[in-house]
Amino acid sequence: MNAFDDLVLFHKGMSCSAHEIFGCHKVQDGGYIFRVWAPHAVAVNLVCRGQQMQMKAMSDGESWEISFPKAKAGDKYYYEIVTTDGRRLFKSDPYAYRSDLPKSHCSVVCDLPPVNKRISGGDWHEKPVNIYEVNLLSWKKHADGSYYKFSDLKRELVPYVTEMGYTHVEFMPVTEYPFDGSWGYQVTGYFSVTDRLGTPEEFASLVNAFHENGIKVILDWVPAHFPKDDFGLYEFDGQPLYECPLWSKMEHRGWGTRKFDLGRGEIDSFLISSACFFFERYAIDGLRVDAVASMLYLDYDKKPHEWETNVYGDNRNLEAIEFLKKFNSIIHDKFPDALVIAEESTSYPKVTSEVAEGGLGFDFKWNMGWMNDVLFYCRQDPLYRHYHHTKITFSMMYSFNEKYILPLSHDEVVHVKGSIVNKFPGEYADKFAGERGLLGFMYAHPGKKLNFMGYEIAQFAEWNYKGEIEFDLTRYEKHAKMQHFVKTLNNIYRTSRPLFEVENDWSGFEWLVVDDAVNNVLAFNRYDKDGNCLLAVINFSGIMQPNYTFGQHKGKYRIILNTDEKSFGGEGTLKKKVFFTKKIASHGKENSLTLDIPKLACLYLIKEK
Repeated sequence: MNAFDDLVLFHKGMSCSAHEIFGCHKVQDGGYIFRVWAPHAVAVNLVCRGQQMQMKAMSDGESWEISFPKAKAGDKYYYEIVTTDGRRLFKSDPYAYRSDLPKSHCSVVCDLPPVNKRISGGDWHEKPVNIYEVNLLSWKKHADGSYYKFSDLKRELVPYVTEMGYTHVEFMPVTEYPFDGSWGYQVTGYFSVTDRLGTPEEFASLVNAFHENGIKVILDWVPAHFPKDDFGLYEFDGQPLYECPLWSKMEHRGWGTRKFDLGRGEIDSFLISSACFFFERYAIDGLRVDAVASMLYLDYDKKPHEWETNVYGDNRNLEAIEFLKKFNSIIHDKFPDALVIAEESTSYPKVTSEVAEGGLGFDFKWNMGWMNDVLFYCRQDPLYRHYHHTKITFSMMYSFNEKYILPLSHDEVVHVKGSIVNKFPGEYADKFAGERGLLGFMYAHPGKKLNFMGYEIAQFAEWNYKGEIEFDLTRYEKHAKMQHFVKTLNNIYRTSRPLFEVENDWSGFEWLVVDDAVNNVLAFNRYDKDGNCLLAVINFSGIMQPNYTFGQHKGKYRIILNTDEKSFGGEGTLKKKVFFTKKIASHGKENSLTLDIPKLACLYLIKEK
């Protein structure tokens, strides 16, 4: 395909490789060629190696290019854009593969590393998905406070995630961003990994190292908005370009950012190419698409007078909806094994249904309702939890409407919300027991799993992007035993087919005890495709439940997980491991099982015969 055809696809919104047209690229006879899209500009100059050179208009009349034989890898450059009203804007390259942040706002001439080798993922709906969410800039830091580089993370994070038994790792945004306090969610470099942590080569090596250890890599990706930094995408050629020009769709005022003009061909091509670039070049395995709800609704975070209805008179953002459908269709066509996950907090229908069926085409959606309800419940004193019992059971009313991931994410351990362990009331030991019980419930509940770094050692402090996870806490018994518990739970999850194989219909789940609000007890079965059974029993009360009897299929049941074990930091009150049902009718079944259930504990039992 020639350059003209590439430009046609770019303008139509169908290019998956706009980064191969625009940006900075090495040419065969030496030097580099630079191209930029700036349709409203009067003139565009390239500034590189101390020289200012006027760029020429391309065949589409909207883009500019220049060859610079003296340019070398590592050179800094930027564009000087002359606007229709005579201003001169200094802009970094939207398609740059590397930036000079935070030292300067320049882009950097960059030769990319060889393409990473892709590995097959298969159908993740029937496989274990247990994600460790990590902010690479604050997982660990050096003694002088400097960042762990990609090479440091390769040396330490990869073996840690592997040893702990996770299946996936999810990086909070590593695409370049200027403001540390945005945690990476205000992106200026959609094709460059942050220079704070190292080079593209080092990032590629980190991804490869995870793959070599069987760990899939998911990136946070932000197509909803971008910051208003002068050197970035903001009014790039002197007028709204990447942002929507309509006053009602231009800004996320609550975030102080601009919204992409989704539905405009060049913007769709820009974003789709960004995603494809990371799949193709670095062989990442998935994207978690940030803030999807803000894309779907015209009135998101707006007052009544700040938005206008669509042509049908409602609040759906039709252009954004079509973009998401197109995006997911292209990604899944090009990368059949890709995971594309929506962070979507509303009841918008069919987020994870196929596009051909009228859905948005995502593979999974974060279950924000489960997260909010369960954490609300866990904050209550056990004495009063019976008033809120439906918070812990309501999720099963809609659990099969979408394909869900259960998230305990970074958003839940910041802004005075408290860390996971510190959300629980009670004495010191009760807080640890509460977290173990919650995690036992979470891993048994239908839906894939995601947990943010630090929970696995029961860090009491909230996450601070300026700091690091307090791994020194593992010198203390309770914290070390929590880490051992999480590792054990991860490995049980990965090897127990009933916990992950049938997630999307009632054939994989059966309530046994759902309405015992007085005792704060839940019991349910999980089944794999062959009908093998795993029984989960959770006592959310602050007292032991002795001789607790409930209906269950006839058979022999053996405990494979007891969150109250002493090795996990519990009291070790339950000594018995094997239980047999008795011919006593209960809960609609002919047989029943009787257990002593420790306080604030979760038990897993497998049916052996």
